[in-house]
Amino acid sequence: MSSSLRKKSDLSLVSRVRYPMLRHFLANLQEVVLGTKLSVVLPVIPLAFIARCYGFGRSWVFALSLLGVSALAERISFLTEQIAYFIGPTVGGLVNATCGNAPELIIAIFALRQNKLDMVKYSLLASVLSNMLLVLGTSLLCGGIANLRKGQKFNRRQAEVNCLLLLLALLCHSLPLLFRMGGGPAAVTAEPTLQLSRASSVVMLIAYLSYLVFQLFTHRQFFEAEEEQEDEEVGESEEAAVIGFWSAIIWLVGLTALVSLLSEYIVETIEDASNSWGISLSFNIMILLPVVGNAPEHAGAIIFAFKDKLDISLGVALGSATQISMFVVPLCVVAAWTMGINMDLNFNLLETGSLALSIGAVAFALQATTTTLHFRLILILLYCVIGACFFVSNTPLNLVNLTDSATKGAIDAIFRA
Repeated sequence: MSSSLRKKSDLSLVSRVRYPMLRHFLANLQEVVLGTKLSVVLPVIPLAFIARCYGFGRSWVFALSLLGVSALAERISFLTEQIAYFIGPTVGGLVNATCGNAPELIIAIFALRQNKLDMVKYSLLASVLSNMLLVLGTSLLCGGIANLRKGQKFNRRQAEVNCLLLLLALLCHSLPLLFRMGGGPAAVTAEPTLQLSRASSVVMLIAYLSYLVFQLFTHRQFFEAEEEQEDEEVGESEEAAVIGFWSAIIWLVGLTALVSLLSEYIVETIEDASNSWGISLSFNIMILLPVVGNAPEHAGAIIFAFKDKLDISLGVALGSATQISMFVVPLCVVAAWTMGINMDLNFNLLETGSLALSIGAVAFALQATTTTLHFRLILILLYCVIGACFFVSNTPLNLVNLTDSATKGAIDAIFRA
């Protein structure tokens, strides 16, 4: 994904260094730090640390940390692409998608450690909606406009598999909500809903692992054949890796540690930033966080659609949405279970309804191998409507839990009477 934002580095000066180890380190440093068009954004990372250490406004810490995570996410994508040259395109694509979702997972883990369960749910749901509607819709629309005369086609089987997994995720997310709403007196307490959520999470993890087995082992030759066919049609030669395998691993670990630190700053300051800017917290988490945090990955998907590589754009958008909904969300539920935190899959009525309508719209728009520009525009407009909904929502996230507790207390009093 980062190849669309890559900038060729001039290593003539570095090659004059006498010592091989120092020359190797400086070459890698130049490729990782200066080998991107987003290198102008990287100085915000030390600025975020300075703002945090010297007690600047918490809204500044949030903004600088969010921009820093955006730049580091692009560099992590670049490093995973370098690793893919050594481990093959199929496994490399999976590693690329997994590391591309690393910021969301890290932010969710830090929010989970601070017992901010609503923030965990909102941030993960926001990433799914952003990938399905904004990224996919924009990629399809821009690619369709750029290739208006010849039209664009995509692999329908890939879309069907991802849509089926998303529908399974929707069922597992809807059942706890439906059980709370229509389960009778047994649904008043949170324990049955929690047990149902944990069981559903285990089912989703098994389903996603079976999908990985299908992709990497039982039908791996099928995916590799498709990739070879695409390369022959495009006629492009594969580029060589610019840094070594173990160098990429070491840089990947270091940048992931930076993302973890900046993610902790984001979790700590997002509420103060919302109050300072006069924007609802739900809008900050649902719209601003995924749009800015995943901007490089989104830009890469759009550029691939411009180049008539629609299958890659679908893999980025639907693949990321599927991985978050089928792997990251249930993994957080299981992680919270081991930590003694009661996190369920009840995303409340508004959020679950938005997810259901979004998955339905995407599945309907991708039911043919070619889609019209009207369908592609509808996905973007649907995301705008959802964004407007959360923009006018001024209810604090923690107030939802208080409301649920008050409701359960009232129902308990009714049953006791």
